Amino acid sequence: MRDTSEPNQEQNQEQNMRRVAMTSLAGTSIEWYDFFLYGTAAAVIFPKAFFPQDLPTMVLLIISFSTLAVGFLARPLGGIVFGHFGDRIGRKRTLVVALMMMGVATTLIGLLPTYSSIGIAAPLMLVALRFIQGFAIGGQWGGAMLLVTESAPADQRGWYGAYAQAGAPIGVILANLAFIGVSSSMSDEAFMDWGWRLPFIASIVLIGISMYIQLKIEDTEAFRSLSDAKTDSDTATQVVERSPVIMAIRKYPKRIMLAAGAFLSVQVTFYILIAFVIAYGMNSPSLELSRDTMLTAVLIAAAFMVPTQFYFSGLSDRIGRKSVYRWGAILTGVWGFALFPLIDTGSPILICVAITMGLLFLGMQYGPQAAYFTELFSTEVRYSGASLGYQIGAIVGGALAPTIAVLLWNNFGIFYVSVYILIAALMTLWSLSQLDETKGNSLS
Repeated sequence: MRDTSEPNQEQNQEQNMRRVAMTSLAGTSIEWYDFFLYGTAAAVIFPKAFFPQDLPTMVLLIISFSTLAVGFLARPLGGIVFGHFGDRIGRKRTLVVALMMMGVATTLIGLLPTYSSIGIAAPLMLVALRFIQGFAIGGQWGGAMLLVTESAPADQRGWYGAYAQAGAPIGVILANLAFIGVSSSMSDEAFMDWGWRLPFIASIVLIGISMYIQLKIEDTEAFRSLSDAKTDSDTATQVVERSPVIMAIRKYPKRIMLAAGAFLSVQVTFYILIAFVIAYGMNSPSLELSRDTMLTAVLIAAAFMVPTQFYFSGLSDRIGRKSVYRWGAILTGVWGFALFPLIDTGSPILICVAITMGLLFLGMQYGPQAAYFTELFSTEVRYSGASLGYQIGAIVGGALAPTIAVLLWNNFGIFYVSVYILIAALMTLWSLSQLDETKGNSLS
């Protein structure tokens, strides 16, 4: 009689892997929806709702984008705290806490009174909730990314890692759809008065997703193996009982900083493409495009970014992480000089092309990044090391990218925003040149 236990076991493993991947995709999509919702609102809503209206438009944009940066300042702190507990008590539990924290903070933003109601207290509360958002996203990425990549077969780590990474462009799509859907269903006055709150309040669904993960998903095999080793070996016990964050910094200081550098091109360009270009299109005297035109262009571009990430993540499983990542950075740096001339045509089609190509080149970098960062660090400090590299890159690259872009545009001209994109790409290329190829590395 034929033994069918092995095929059944493989089938169960595949089903479990798909469930982990889809759950990670759902959780990160809503998490990034919450985070990017703020970026869109910072360009469209917050300058009018949370700050005094006797200031010039350009000043209001700079102040509003500066509050966006607060979330980035909190991200490394979130990465440190969640990284510590993720390496100590598991990937799953820390991810659940991060998702719930984000859901609560974003919902509360939708309930905040405006500047006209309570004055200076309104922007202060907005900044406090943005800090919590950043703290939560600082912990979410490492947990979601490791939940997938540590569970995936070694030869499909890049492909499955793309499920965690796809949450970012899907979050952009959801955020822009939410604003377009709400604004098109009511007058501009109603939208600016109370309609903008609905997309924020809708993020309460993230709390339900976090509960599903807690109840239905197991922690990764790599972490469970480390936990088993902790009980079987005095040496392993001593290692795990130290602070994983301190261990990661001591063991991989250069690798953490190079990982951060490798992320600069993605972060600088991404926030210019999804936040700054909206403000540029709406406020440039020669364009004055509608809010929905710019939001729709970003939405379409993000939709194309999703399959791009999966394709190039799968390609990195075959030819290596670095070569795919490197070409993405080169093309991103070059495309920065085509981006704004295409937007300046005022043609909705060419604007879509401009933003879409930029996000496609970013997808070549961001897609394989989950597997790449996973393979750079050993299991006992992987959550901490990967999170630190990611979040330091985020704060240096993304925190002030829209603000710096506004300042460059206002003081020197839009060409220098393209130069800014190129400089970030060159820094990423240098960082990659100092890192090893990791494809095929064991996670044990």
